[in-house]
Amino acid sequence: MEKIILTGDRPTGRLHVGHYVGSLRRRVELQNSGEYKKIFIMIADAQALTDNFDNPEKVRENIVEVALDYMSCGLDPAKSNLFIQSQIPELCEMTTYYMNLVTVSRLQRNPTVKNEIQLRNFETSIPVGFFSYPISQASDITAFKATTVPVGDDQLPMIEQTREIVHKFNTIYAPVLVEPEALLPETEACRRLPGTDGQAKMSKSLNNCIYLADSADDVKKKIMSMYTDPQHLLVSDPGHLEGNTVFTYLDAFCNDGHFERYLPDYANLEELKAHYQRGGLGDVKVKKFLNNVMQETLEPIRKKRGELEKDIPAVYEVLKKGCEIARQEAAQTLSEMKRAMRINYFEDEDLIRRQAEKYNA
Repeated sequence: MEKIILTGDRPTGRLHVGHYVGSLRRRVELQNSGEYKKIFIMIADAQALTDNFDNPEKVRENIVEVALDYMSCGLDPAKSNLFIQSQIPELCEMTTYYMNLVTVSRLQRNPTVKNEIQLRNFETSIPVGFFSYPISQASDITAFKATTVPVGDDQLPMIEQTREIVHKFNTIYAPVLVEPEALLPETEACRRLPGTDGQAKMSKSLNNCIYLADSADDVKKKIMSMYTDPQHLLVSDPGHLEGNTVFTYLDAFCNDGHFERYLPDYANLEELKAHYQRGGLGDVKVKKFLNNVMQETLEPIRKKRGELEKDIPAVYEVLKKGCEIARQEAAQTLSEMKRAMRINYFEDEDLIRRQAEKYNA
């Protein structure tokens, strides 16, 4: 079976470094690995509207922001198909059929759904579209017969729900759909990068994000004000690594080569950590090192983005072509599904012939 990837992001804002280490960097590696026959990268605007239905302009404006971030990080339209979810109407039809295969109680048990409902204070008034988005996500994945879905830990229940839907459909009708496998980030630090204030999650509303499009000055300001160890008051004090945002970011971003270039007193991150823990190493020095690491990582992204911003119509053309390709793929899968479900009435010449004979006997 050919290997196919489906992944994407909600266009509710610019992408940040958490997206980069959690998914974007890995997507580029997978794209360039040659292991995958097809790669579909979706801008999930329809999903974004489930909890932004009253602010469609927010979603509309961020389509191009996400596309710019994608291509700035190295996603190549010649290798990866970039498309917009809402422009593939076949996904909506597939969602309708899948709704018959899932119970309300099963959706209510989905841990991701429960957490997201609490996060958005939807406990008393859950929009149906938001409540059922695991079913919509199953359509996104199965429409392209994705074998691999790169996700974070919090999305594992969604992949499991998709697998259940696939198994039920294939059992009832015919083995048309493919059960996907989740692909997790390689390290713990990459799975959930905290906000600069130490909060568990980056959030635009909390103003604790480092965006991929941030200027060098903005990145430096955010790093130098980053949360560290509240007990590390003096340079001589022993420092703690647990919950220390600066070291979490170093776990996600730095390598031994960075020490050679910016902090040659240490051979690697383990030596730096050991010195910090025994005392005698100040937070400012560590933050300055992290800033150098981050600037080296983000500067090529900023430069590429600047080039892309000069021709925004070309970015939309990339998305338009991507939508055309994605729709062809989804239409093919939907056709196979409808044939299996026996609702392909006009294609079934035998059905038409039998009915004609029945009424003209």
